[in-house]
Amino acid sequence: MILIYTQYSNNKSGYLHKDFQLFHLKDKKQQEFEFHYHDFKKIIIFLSGKVTYLIEGKAYLLKLGDILLVDNHDIHKPLIDPSETYERIIIWVNTSLIEAYRDKDCDISLCFQLTKERKSNLIRLESNSKDKLNSILTELETIMTTDEFCSDLLSKALFIQFMIYLNRMQLTKQTHNVDDAITYDRQIENILNYINNHLSEDISITSLSEKFFLSRYYMMHKFKKETGYSLHNYVLQKRLMISANLMKQGIPITKAAAQSGFHDYSNFLRAFKKLFKKSPRDWLA
Repeated sequence: MILIYTQYSNNKSGYLHKDFQLFHLKDKKQQEFEFHYHDFKKIIIFLSGKVTYLIEGKAYLLKLGDILLVDNHDIHKPLIDPSETYERIIIWVNTSLIEAYRDKDCDISLCFQLTKERKSNLIRLESNSKDKLNSILTELETIMTTDEFCSDLLSKALFIQFMIYLNRMQLTKQTHNVDDAITYDRQIENILNYINNHLSEDISITSLSEKFFLSRYYMMHKFKKETGYSLHNYVLQKRLMISANLMKQGIPITKAAAQSGFHDYSNFLRAFKKLFKKSPRDWLA
């Protein structure tokens, strides 16, 4: 087992320099996490404990064997009851690996797309399906701790196998209904959906309060309570994430800034440096 504990901050957290990384964690202690996000995708397989996971304004009460798919840039954090042992497998997945296996006939990123469409990050599989995935994960963990011939290639093959079966199980609906495991505020969900679909447009607190018929103060207070972020910071960080993705795709810096909703380039530069600790040019270098 790989045992790692990281205290996250209310910002980007963790760095991934491989195709993927697997952590098998088991602990029983007081842990306080802040809301955070990653540049990579994350898969969480819940094995034991009493945990509620908060992702983009929704709370998921986990059961044994549950799987959470956290897309890159999803803001999230766990709420952990320290009275019970918390065991989980966490897989960090580089987006470049996902993109390498994405075409019209085979797209292993489909499971992440389905979570967006179904508005739920939680997958609760049937028993037979869980056994199949657990078997693959057990073999994957074993291979990743050895240095035998082609162990890196074999571990990658096993991870791709895991992703293929996970997608198949979602597509063939080998899953349970999870509505009773999710709590959220519908007003905040509507606001989040609107923001994420209109980030390139002019979004102000005043325009949001008018659109959703809420007072400015009430909306701002409620948004912070449900998401952990102020409205301003949420919009700002989402726009910066989009701009960074566009620049990675080769879009010129000024164009990427404009397409992600920044109409003042100097404000974009200042915000980018504050978040990424580098200028856009240095960050791309």
